[in-house]
Amino acid sequence: MEKLVVNSGNQLLGDVDISGAKNAALPLLASSILAEGEYCFSNVPDLLDIKTMLTLLEGLCISSKFKGKDIIIKNDGQDGQDDKSHMVAYDLVKKMRASILVLGPLLAKTKKAKISFPGGCAIGERPIDQHVKALIAMGARIDVKHGYIEANCDYLKGCDINFDMITVTGTENIVMASVLAKGETVIYNAAQEPEVVDLCNLLRKMGAQIEGDGSNTIRVKGVEGLEPASYRVMGDRIEASTFLCALAAAGGDIILRNAPAGSMSVVIEKLLETGLEIHVLDNNTIRARKGIAVKSADIVTQPYPGFPTDMQAQFMAVMSSAAGVSVITEGIFENRFMHVAELKRMGADIVLKDHSAIVKGVRNLTGTDVVCTDLRAGAGLVVAALLAEGRSNIHSIYHIERGYDSFDEKLRLLGADIKKVESE
Repeated sequence: MEKLVVNSGNQLLGDVDISGAKNAALPLLASSILAEGEYCFSNVPDLLDIKTMLTLLEGLCISSKFKGKDIIIKNDGQDGQDDKSHMVAYDLVKKMRASILVLGPLLAKTKKAKISFPGGCAIGERPIDQHVKALIAMGARIDVKHGYIEANCDYLKGCDINFDMITVTGTENIVMASVLAKGETVIYNAAQEPEVVDLCNLLRKMGAQIEGDGSNTIRVKGVEGLEPASYRVMGDRIEASTFLCALAAAGGDIILRNAPAGSMSVVIEKLLETGLEIHVLDNNTIRARKGIAVKSADIVTQPYPGFPTDMQAQFMAVMSSAAGVSVITEGIFENRFMHVAELKRMGADIVLKDHSAIVKGVRNLTGTDVVCTDLRAGAGLVVAALLAEGRSNIHSIYHIERGYDSFDEKLRLLGADIKKVESE
């Protein structure tokens, strides 16, 4: 096991290249199920979750290899393959909730799938009933037994899908299922996230007919077949936003490159409210500087275009030493305050009340041993360590490595005193 050792006191100075977005790359890779042939994906982040998805696809007879910084995916087709080529086992799915993203394309392309219930970060209930309900409406026969979803169909047919709640992976799954369905599918209450748009952009490049992505209503006209394509993964808005929070904690002056500024507006607005200086130089470049002490601001996490739940822990870390009192309300997941106990170990003054955290800024946090409880909580603890007095040891960093490509290396290049070492 490894840990991160962080000593505070250094400002962040220089340029940093933002990696491709994990939450965009995973559905893009899953879409390779939909058409035989060769794909080339560029700007794919080097992450544990990406490796898990590639291993999962390998079991579905879809190979991958690295060519420089690109990933070449080859789908040789599954006709004549045994049942295992349509199965995703528990040992893979338990590592990553996004494994469920292969359910829709598998049904659309091969007419059958067997997938273990998904895992991932323990941040609250993320039911897949919306996926299942929609696929049944499209003609799938689905049975749940022994911890697996077993699905098959004669074919999928287009219909109206009304999600009871906004679901990003649900929207992506049903869009991928719809592109080869017979007729038109209309998805109401669809997720509007940029990562959904990125997926639709690739599918259109493959020959799909999709309209309305980026809004709450997506229309898909099924086609007879698709062709493979090459595609560049969008920059990671969560990684870029995390670096802005790191700057707010440590101070300094940085430039973010390959940052999707257009999809970060709500985070930028909130950080401007705290006193951070941020200038969007173009659609992919942001310059930020900390000139004054950070002051408090309130947030409520919401589906896009609201404040992202994936930035709640990092923002809370900044607020823990901001001047004033901030109220941070979690509107997505019911169990996404596990990092509060770790921040309090560092001296933060936080009181939980219902779905909100009331954060009273303290003069200083102090470095200590803390444990990552999930991916974004881990990033939040790194942010907290950058502003805490003394040394912090951050354990269980495999959570961070599921979603941040070379996070410690990039911070070190900006001047942070951070290193990865073996735990005692």
